[in-house]
Amino acid sequence: MIDKSLGYRTFTVVNIAFLALLSLACILPMIHILAVAFSGKAAANANLVDFWPVDFTIDAFRKTFENRNFVNAMAISTIRTLLGTFIFLVLLLVTSYPLSKEQRSFKGRSLYIWYFVFTMLFSGGLVPSYMLMIKLGLNNSIWALVLPGAVDVFSLILMLNFFRAIPKELEEASLIDGANHFTTLWRVYFPLSLPAIATLALFTMVGHWNSWFDGMIYNTKAENYPLATLLQTIIVQQDFSKITMDPRALEDISNRTVKAAQIFIGALPILLVYPFLQKYFVKGVIMGAVKE
Repeated sequence: MIDKSLGYRTFTVVNIAFLALLSLACILPMIHILAVAFSGKAAANANLVDFWPVDFTIDAFRKTFENRNFVNAMAISTIRTLLGTFIFLVLLLVTSYPLSKEQRSFKGRSLYIWYFVFTMLFSGGLVPSYMLMIKLGLNNSIWALVLPGAVDVFSLILMLNFFRAIPKELEEASLIDGANHFTTLWRVYFPLSLPAIATLALFTMVGHWNSWFDGMIYNTKAENYPLATLLQTIIVQQDFSKITMDPRALEDISNRTVKAAQIFIGALPILLVYPFLQKYFVKGVIMGAVKE
């Protein structure tokens, strides 16, 4: 029975108010960015736009998609996100499944776990990683963006703990019926672990989409930049040499509206993907929280 005392009701009201303010703090900046992107040059430069477009126009979006480097960067980010997430999930499942077994079933399991934990606590650092990519010839390629973080040890630990919570009787029944471990992983463990897998996949997708630093250090050519790196170069460093837009076109529109359009377009794919994974998110984000 829920205790609806004065303290409980006060907590509920404060909690709802806090979450409402937090939601507004996340939503209002995006609405402002969208309003600026759809506003005219004079209103945007005069800082007259709040949360509704002034002198509505779609020129900023049209010019953005006419920017060859922007479209190319968006394609690279899409490929990076899909490829990086796929590699991450494959390595996560085939690694966490055997490590979730008991010591008597997998000799050397503890040694492998300590090896992974050691790499999580003590990384090689930026310079050795950069030299490794150069020696392997992976710089200026998509593999320099997806391979270094392909195995995330923190996610690996979360996943193997999730696998441990699945009843062992299901695995025993599968093996008795003649299935091997790969079939058991795919037919038994994978469907039961969808909340955890979807949550970790969402984290990985957001990480790949928003990552800009590795794109900058591993790529020397602007045409190989992912979208986050290109936006960081244009917006933060104010380096407009990466824009291949006709200078005469910039006379008709504001840099503020172009940057706002690029920011909104850059965030849009993650905003579209999130609702489809949200139903798994609540279950997956609390995985490992209950101990018996």
